Amino acid sequence: MTRAPANLLAVRSLLLTHLDNAPGPDELDPGEVGIVGDSAHRGGYHCGSDRTVANDYSVVESPRDRAGLTLDAAGLDVGQFNVRSAGRTHTLPSFSVWCVGQCEADAADTRDIREIIYSPDGTTVRRWDRLGKRKSGDSSHRWHTHFSFFRDAIKAGRDQRPLFRRYLQHIGLLQAPTVEDDMTPEEHNWLATVHKNLTVLDGRNPIGQIYTRMAMGEDATAAKYTAAHPTLRGLGAQMAAMQTALLGAVKGLDTSSILARIDEVAAAETARDQAAVQRDAELTELVAKAQSGELAADRFVDEVARRLNEQQG
Repeated sequence: MTRAPANLLAVRSLLLTHLDNAPGPDELDPGEVGIVGDSAHRGGYHCGSDRTVANDYSVVESPRDRAGLTLDAAGLDVGQFNVRSAGRTHTLPSFSVWCVGQCEADAADTRDIREIIYSPDGTTVRRWDRLGKRKSGDSSHRWHTHFSFFRDAIKAGRDQRPLFRRYLQHIGLLQAPTVEDDMTPEEHNWLATVHKNLTVLDGRNPIGQIYTRMAMGEDATAAKYTAAHPTLRGLGAQMAAMQTALLGAVKGLDTSSILARIDEVAAAETARDQAAVQRDAELTELVAKAQSGELAADRFVDEVARRLNEQQG
């Protein structure tokens, strides 16, 4: 029989925890966040494979749905609420309009959403459809908003809470996470691997520490910053050392060679000229982009390597 998947139950729990308990005259009722259609419901995203119908639009219109069809429902209904937060009133229509705006902007955490059927004013019913196939919805969507998720995302168990968590942060019911709190388990594991694989000789890991500071949002270029290895001089040396150690971790270079390379680059930094100043400015910009997430780690290393190679040439 059709079942409610864990990832949509997690979204339901998140919304009820914060909207149902928020102060306001009309709190979200537990019965107003639905996933599985009632026993008479046939066809659509509230149904699993046992309740789909011939040419069911929730299956046939997207290869993502065809590939992901299971007994799991892939729809979520959110009922009316009225809460005060950060000096403003927030309701189902404003919530729906915000979510649609995020979908229209193609925010990364919306890409598993196929459609939203909603009312921006409690009267007019609209439909945002990622596939551009449907535009309308029935009148029941004046008092509830429907989210359809591509079935392959539900089948994969992908977490669907980030968009809704961002909404709660947007209206002030949740505090925005720090960089560290916002890292995924995979990112935490990657940093742990960096520390393990790049530890050099005496057990210290200057390069892993530099990258960790950068990933945690610390400014490695600030005057108060102290390099983890006493021979590191300036941002250029830190970046060159990180590149060398990263390559060493991958290619199995001898750690003594890595330390020698660090000292070699550090010595060269003592004779800076105008080109070195320009290079440092470019590297500082790269660090800022890596901190903000604009530049991926592998691209960051490639850009550092290119600038260092240009200097040596």
